[in-house]
Amino acid sequence: MAASISISRLILSSPTQISTTAATAKSFLSSLPLKPNRLPKPLRTTTRRFSTISATISVGDKLPEATLSYFDSEGELQTTTISSLTSGKKSILFAVPGAFTPTCSQKHLPGFVEKSAELKSKGVDTIACISVNDAFVMRAWKEDLGIKDDGVLLLSDGNGDFTKAIGCELDLSDKPVGLGVRSRRYALLAEDGVVKVLNLEEGGAFTSSGAEDMLKAL
Repeated sequence: MAASISISRLILSSPTQISTTAATAKSFLSSLPLKPNRLPKPLRTTTRRFSTISATISVGDKLPEATLSYFDSEGELQTTTISSLTSGKKSILFAVPGAFTPTCSQKHLPGFVEKSAELKSKGVDTIACISVNDAFVMRAWKEDLGIKDDGVLLLSDGNGDFTKAIGCELDLSDKPVGLGVRSRRYALLAEDGVVKVLNLEEGGAFTSSGAEDMLKAL
């Protein structure tokens, strides 16, 4: 209040009075316990990133052609194509990030092996597991789990050609186990090569791509 009065008098006073009053006002203001002016701190904002599960392939699309490999019951290396697996057929293709990895070995693949007869009773002609592993690893995995030839095919997409073509790469290069670029986990139902159901997981999660989920979709 005193500062306001001093300023008012300063405006109405003579030059000499102004000088005296200004000095008095300056002295008065300096005696006040005023905090130095500070610029307001900028607001801290956080941006939450929401991941979007997407791929190049989607429901209604024709599966791209690719060649996959496997060892037959005689131990001979064979190749097959996506078209031969799906043309004129009802097929389930599911992918895992890696052979011998815990979720893939304990849940995902065994689930389809266990439900293969039930799936085929509902009209499914082909059930195939695809992984970006070489054919030797896929054979060893098959033997380790005791999988029969008439149940689920284990197919190698060794160079990731099919995985890249449908946009399902999963880059695990930053992981200490050295997985590199693999396939995201998914399960799809194709009829005559056209995708009818696509259950694509976020990374290596296992929530919607199991055998039970595909049974519900049939």
